[in-house]
Amino acid sequence: MNPIETDLASVFHEVFEDPLIVIRREMTAKDIPAWDSLMHIQLVVAVEKKFGIRFGTGEVEKLQNVGEMMDLIAKKKG
Repeated sequence: MNPIETDLASVFHEVFEDPLIVIRREMTAKDIPAWDSLMHIQLVVAVEKKFGIRFGTGEVEKLQNVGEMMDLIAKKKG
């Protein structure tokens, strides 16, 4: 795992209160039963806090999977 993936995994574990979640680039909300619209907002806020970044609404809406989220985090982190 790269540092972004490791840190993102810890965010998923915390937000979904499940240390057994294994994130994959192709993972989507359909892969985690608890991932509904409210949890999505909590996840985005937690990711922003963990990485010290801000997402635009349009950026979040375009994300298709966890891999795209990782790529966007990497882009914002420089």
